[in-house]
Amino acid sequence: MTTTSLKQRLQDDLTSAIRSRDELRSATLRLTLTAITKQEVAGTTARQLSDDEVLKVIGQEAKKRREAAEAFAQGGRTESAEREKAEGEVLAEYLPKQLTDEELAQIVRGAIAESGAEGPRAMGAVMKVVGPKVAGLAEGGRVAAEVKRQLAG
Repeated sequence: MTTTSLKQRLQDDLTSAIRSRDELRSATLRLTLTAITKQEVAGTTARQLSDDEVLKVIGQEAKKRREAAEAFAQGGRTESAEREKAEGEVLAEYLPKQLTDEELAQIVRGAIAESGAEGPRAMGAVMKVVGPKVAGLAEGGRVAAEVKRQLAG
């Protein structure tokens, strides 16, 4: 992002989506902006979120969409699952590109070597090293599964 903030970009894209009558995109962006506003007014004083904090909210919203899509698919509600997936794809446009499995495995290998961890009990130590390196680039569950897999040997 250059001069405009991520939140401003979302608002501009929402305006464009409304003008072009893109119901899916406008509904998704509206919900996301609401979640951002909710975060801004949470706590004792209202504040403006940084781009990193806005990214975190978008990531949480995208995760909700993925989980809902899975739940709908398991429940046999394919139409609702498709809608959730489509909303997740809209949000993915605003998130950094996710790490591939191979890139993630490589980072975890490096972290295990760096922390000198051995065995499944050392998972916390490895996660402390890996966490900051993959923040926003890989979902926590995926990272934990990869660390567990590599520590199991």
